Amino acid sequence: MAKSYYEILGVSKTATEDELKSAFRKLARQYHPDLHPGDEAAANKFKEVNEAYETLSDAQKRAEYDAMQAGGAGAGHAGGGQRGGSFFDDFVNMFSDGHAGGGAKPQSSGGDISLNVTLTFEEAAFGTQKEITVNRFEPCAACRGTGAKNGTQYVKCTNCGGTGKVRYAQETPFGRVVSMKPCNVCGGSGRIIKEPCPSCSGRGSMRKNSNLRITFPPGVEPNQIMTIPGEGERTRSGAKAGNLILTITVLPHKLYRRKGLDLLVDIPVTFTQALMGDKVLVPALKGNKIAFTLPEGAQSGMTFKLKEQGLENPKKQIKGDLLVTIDIELPRNLTKEQRQKIKDLHDSLRPEQYDKARDYMKK
Repeated sequence: MAKSYYEILGVSKTATEDELKSAFRKLARQYHPDLHPGDEAAANKFKEVNEAYETLSDAQKRAEYDAMQAGGAGAGHAGGGQRGGSFFDDFVNMFSDGHAGGGAKPQSSGGDISLNVTLTFEEAAFGTQKEITVNRFEPCAACRGTGAKNGTQYVKCTNCGGTGKVRYAQETPFGRVVSMKPCNVCGGSGRIIKEPCPSCSGRGSMRKNSNLRITFPPGVEPNQIMTIPGEGERTRSGAKAGNLILTITVLPHKLYRRKGLDLLVDIPVTFTQALMGDKVLVPALKGNKIAFTLPEGAQSGMTFKLKEQGLENPKKQIKGDLLVTIDIELPRNLTKEQRQKIKDLHDSLRPEQYDKARDYMKK
C-alpha cells in the first residue's frame, strides 16, 4: 500500500502550515541529493517529499487531495491494494487511450535540478534578486526540438498514421475489447526521422547554460529550500518541465545573529555607563543607529529587547525584535590618579550595594 502525502511527511491530516514546513525542511535536508551523490533511493525519496509538500502546502491542492482520498479516488494508490493482472489494466485502459484517467498518454516530465545558492546576511534578511546559471537540456534551436535535420526531415509513421497510437483487440470473458496503445514503431511520436539533426544528433535537445533571475523574499533562512516550478530539465516531447530546487546558504554577519525574525547582537559598554546609566547607540542592520536607554546599575550579560527592530515578514505582516546583550568592559592602563579615585569610590560603597556578592556570602 502506497503511503499518503501525510505519511510521507510524517504529519497528521490536521497539520498546520508551520508543521508542514518544519517536516518538509527536516526531510529535505535529510535526503537532499547533494548529501547523497549517486544514491538513487535518496533522490527518489527527496522527489517524493517535495511532491508531497508541494501539494499539501497549497490550500486548494490540499483540499482536492483530501477530497480524493476521502472519496476513494486514490484506491489503487493509497489504500485498496494493486490491481492484479494485465487483463484488468487493459479493460480499464480501453476507455482511456492506454492509461487510467482518460485523455492523451501522459509524457514523463523533465528531471529536477538541485543547486546551492549563497546569500549575504543582508540579502537573506531584506530579500534580493540574483541571476543564477542553470545547466540544463533545452530544445535544440537548429531543429526546433524535433530531432530532425532542419526541423522537417521526418515522415509520418505509416504504422500509426502519424497519431502515435495503434488500436489492438483482445478477446476477454466479456467479449472482444478494443483499446489503444503507443505505437511501437515511432515510440508514440507519430513520425519517423529520415535524417537526424547534426547539431543535437537527433536527440531534439542540447545541454546549455541558462541565466535565470530569481527573487528571494525577505526573511530567507539558512538551509531553506526553495522550489522554482518548471525551471528544471526540459523534455524533447514538450511535456512538463522539472523543477529547480535551491538550497540556500546564508553567510554570517560580523555583528548580528538570527533567531527566526529576531536579530541578536552583543555590544560592549563601559563600566561607568553600566554604573550610572546612559543612552547607548546600536548599529542597525540597514546602516542607521538605534538608541536605547541603559539603566543605572546594569549588569554584564543583561539582554534588552527593542521591539519590532528585527526582520520583517511582509507576507504575514509581522516584525521580529532586536535583542541587545551588553558586555561591560573594564578600563586598562589606569593612571595613579585614576587608581586613587577608584579606590576612594570602592571604599565609599557599602556591601549591600552588591546584590550578587551579598547573596553569595549568605549561601
